[in-house]
Amino acid sequence: MLDTADLPDDVAALKAMLIAAQAREAGKDAQIARKDERIERLEKLVAAFKQAAFGRKSEKTDPDQFDLALEDLETAMAAIHAEDEADAPAGNRATRPRAINRGSLPKHLPRVEEVIEPESLTCGCGGCLHCIGEDVSERLDVVPAQFRVIVTRRPKYACRACTDGVVQAPAPARLIQAGLPTEATVAHVLVSKYADHLPLYRQAQIMSRQGLDLDRSTLADWVGRAAFELRPVFDALIADLKRSTKLFMDETRAPVLDPGSRKTKTGYFWALARDDRPWGGTAPPGVAFTYAPGRGGQHAERILQGFTGVLQVDGYAGYNRLIAPDRVGPDIRLAYCWAHARRKLVEITRTGSAPIAEEGVKRIGELYRIEAELRGLSSEARFAGRKECTAPLIADMRTWLTQHRARVAGKSPLGEALAYIAKYWDGLCIFLADGRIEIDNNSVERTIRPIALNRKNALFAGHHAGAENWAAIASLIETCKLNAVDPFDYLASTLTAIVNGHKQSRIEELLPWNYSMRQCVLKAS
Repeated sequence: MLDTADLPDDVAALKAMLIAAQAREAGKDAQIARKDERIERLEKLVAAFKQAAFGRKSEKTDPDQFDLALEDLETAMAAIHAEDEADAPAGNRATRPRAINRGSLPKHLPRVEEVIEPESLTCGCGGCLHCIGEDVSERLDVVPAQFRVIVTRRPKYACRACTDGVVQAPAPARLIQAGLPTEATVAHVLVSKYADHLPLYRQAQIMSRQGLDLDRSTLADWVGRAAFELRPVFDALIADLKRSTKLFMDETRAPVLDPGSRKTKTGYFWALARDDRPWGGTAPPGVAFTYAPGRGGQHAERILQGFTGVLQVDGYAGYNRLIAPDRVGPDIRLAYCWAHARRKLVEITRTGSAPIAEEGVKRIGELYRIEAELRGLSSEARFAGRKECTAPLIADMRTWLTQHRARVAGKSPLGEALAYIAKYWDGLCIFLADGRIEIDNNSVERTIRPIALNRKNALFAGHHAGAENWAAIASLIETCKLNAVDPFDYLASTLTAIVNGHKQSRIEELLPWNYSMRQCVLKAS
């Protein structure tokens, strides 16, 4: 604030000073307005991206493709907010409160405490200050991943009194004989490639920054040898899943390099999943990916050999082979997916006014509302709830479907969407008769998303055998995630156990959901 003594006596000079001050204030106001406009525009863009990625109309959208755009937008917003706070007066930095999820710091992380004392503990009156309390704050710190060298020494001993020979402890078993990596290092490479989606050549670049001169082919050799050793565990995983009486199945593309033509040909990963948690089932969740060179139903039939029970799938015609009248093998019933039925109606609502399709979406949404209330209850309670609340809605929808199919042209998009629902009606309604069955097969679709992301980063698998290794290791990693097991800890421990001669007759002990139990046994011993 100006002191009156600083003001000029000359009226013209005083007017000039006032005009300049007003111009500065106007400039600040305009700058603030522009900044607010930029923030508002960015916030609208973020909201639009989030709606596209996660909103009710995102059925055909892969949310992963929005991540990069969202990161850049939110980074731009943070920079503007930082500029805004820097421009604010020192005592008024929190003028614009923002809703930010700052996360929480887990209790298991190690704490490094630092105590900051005043420069002096002597009061101005000459007395000694005593502590009456303290302010405590926590910040997240990081120590970058650091490679180290394990030096193993095996002393040799001989007797001076005789010549019976030299005594030396045997060399410890290794995954890579005479190789550089420990089992933990190999596990790190596997998790980086199949869980964090870092191709091997990028991992080699990261290692080179710490002075490790390892080329991609060396890392590939480690991965291949680990995949070979882990194959029995994968086989045990898929065998365990097929002993269930209710599974999910889905498939996704797996481009594979065709060296002869210098092009890629399309193979497929078939996902077989179990998730009984929504009805309190005791079987642990799991997923197994199997590579096949095509999408024909014979591949699904081969993978499911020995399985009997309910298989929840989408409407892909290849699964019809499993219920063909002349099929020889265990009985399989197909339960279909209401999410796919809804998806076809949603696509129609995007093109403009579509009252019938919108009503269909609303009706299916009511089924999902009831399912949300029943999730987590026992299979018996879910069955009773569906019988009371869902069955009448399904019966009414059957009448609605018949009426509108008679009025709508069969070749129109709406006619085809209604025909899809009618074609799979019996399979769509199976969930009413069994509380263990879900309303859709979203459980398996969620497990496939990491495969799709890895496919984007790696572009294609180099060979059919490479795709099979990819499928086996990804199966163990994704099953770890489903069971809240850290993939790195699990793979490091499992590879170590295999190298040290874990018995094949007890291979089930190495399945991801047994990892915590195995660790307790090791600590106790």
